[in-house]
Amino acid sequence: MEDFGSSGLTGLEGDRRSGQDVRTQNVMACVAIANIVKTSLGPVGLDKMLVDDIGDTTVTNDGATILNLLQVDHPAGQVLVELAQLQDKEVGDGTTSVVILAAELLKRANDLVGMKIHPTSIISGYRLAMKEAIKYINERLSSKVDKLGREALINAAKTSMSSKILNVDSDFFASMAVDSVLAVKSVNVLGQAKYPLKAINILKAHGKSSMESRRISGYALNNQRASQAMPTTVNKAKIALLDYDLRKFKMSLGVQVIVTDPTKLQAIRDREEDIMKERIDMMIKAGANVVLTTKGIDDMCMKYLVEAGCIGCRRVKKDDMKRIAKVTGGQIVVSLANMEGEESFDPSMLGSCDTVYEERVGDNELLIFDGCSSQRAGSILLRGANEYTLDEMERALHDSMCCVKRVLESNDVVPGGGAVEASLSIYLENFAHTLGSREQMAIAEFAQALLVIPKTLAINAACDATELVAKLRADHHHAQQEKDPAKFKERSSSGLDLRTGAIHNSLAAGVIEPAMSKCKSISFATEAAITILRIDDMIKIAKKEEQG
Repeated sequence: MEDFGSSGLTGLEGDRRSGQDVRTQNVMACVAIANIVKTSLGPVGLDKMLVDDIGDTTVTNDGATILNLLQVDHPAGQVLVELAQLQDKEVGDGTTSVVILAAELLKRANDLVGMKIHPTSIISGYRLAMKEAIKYINERLSSKVDKLGREALINAAKTSMSSKILNVDSDFFASMAVDSVLAVKSVNVLGQAKYPLKAINILKAHGKSSMESRRISGYALNNQRASQAMPTTVNKAKIALLDYDLRKFKMSLGVQVIVTDPTKLQAIRDREEDIMKERIDMMIKAGANVVLTTKGIDDMCMKYLVEAGCIGCRRVKKDDMKRIAKVTGGQIVVSLANMEGEESFDPSMLGSCDTVYEERVGDNELLIFDGCSSQRAGSILLRGANEYTLDEMERALHDSMCCVKRVLESNDVVPGGGAVEASLSIYLENFAHTLGSREQMAIAEFAQALLVIPKTLAINAACDATELVAKLRADHHHAQQEKDPAKFKERSSSGLDLRTGAIHNSLAAGVIEPAMSKCKSISFATEAAITILRIDDMIKIAKKEEQG
């Protein structure tokens, strides 16, 4: 570590670390972060309890959630946090394994640098290994879902849930996740099927058991009617989505009205009321019979809505508004002013759906939009004992729905339970021997690093990791090396059965994952490891002390 300012050359105050020091420090930070999430990997992984600075508690074993709440300060550690967020955004599942893999790749790269192999050679070796691994997954390990049918989707959802709180009732929740994703199917201009998960709203209500959670057809909103005098059901609904107040018109701040004649005061008040009445009349004439606003509705406006037989709903969240606009084909109206400076309401701004009705659930009322015109929508109502359980159930369900969506869109699945990693490890080791360049050692280390996933799975399940991983590798070795591949074809999908502590055929047992999830996690982990490995100098600028 050297001091800048002392030499007086740079004019910078601060300290600088370079070479092996900074590399070791970065690797240690990443390994420390990976060790936090390591024990939460797999179907028998344990949960973490995180308490933030204001005392809010979160109990979870979702990698991305844990890392988000950790508030990591170390710059290299932040790369891993962003990596988990990226995996969560792109794939939705596999966040823990991507962080563990990246940290293992870094650790092994650091060992190679200690053996006097230049980081550039390691980086090119890792890149080559990554390309070969992804190619091998797509060509040899993936299976098409068409042959496996709906069963494959349910199994993929179950595999995703196996490490989460919903594991016990995975049959029930897996079919709920699959049905919800299939219900929002839409086809884009290119003729591709898309499954927008934002069209599925997950609501949480305390009370009853988790098995009493249910799917609701239509988009459910966690709000109730503004007045009990409003109808509970509206058929052939036309929905006005407003982003302004439905309260008595007031002059904006800073505008003063000076009245010299006291008799005019009442006329001003009457006009204020009339302005609001005219606005509501405009909407009703345009055909609106359901009015949602992000702001408030006062008693006077409510009276007009009740008289017109409309449902009014106030304080709707902005996010919910945007989603309702999307699924009903409406537009959010910010102001009634038109180009001429007058007020008018365009009927084309209204969204439409077959029915809007209110339903009581637990202590709350829900407003449900059924038969939306523009896009199909669905909702899931989760029931559970307390806030922690419900939050974790929501995360688990979101992950498994992402998993189902990826399987449907990419149409490829791979066996789970460490099968892909063990198979790639054998393949890449053999591939490394065919190279006569410096990258050989880096690829061999990459192959070894992949085994961290099956090893961690076995350790978390309280099994003998060394013995199990050795058996798993032997199976995959036979599947790849034999002269008669048909004889050992079954073994190419051998994975760990962590319930019994044995090896089984993962495909046959229904332990499957989207192929895209594996490809992305390997490429993201490699890129993150390379990003950190490239750093050989860290300069921290000292804060200037303010004089005064």
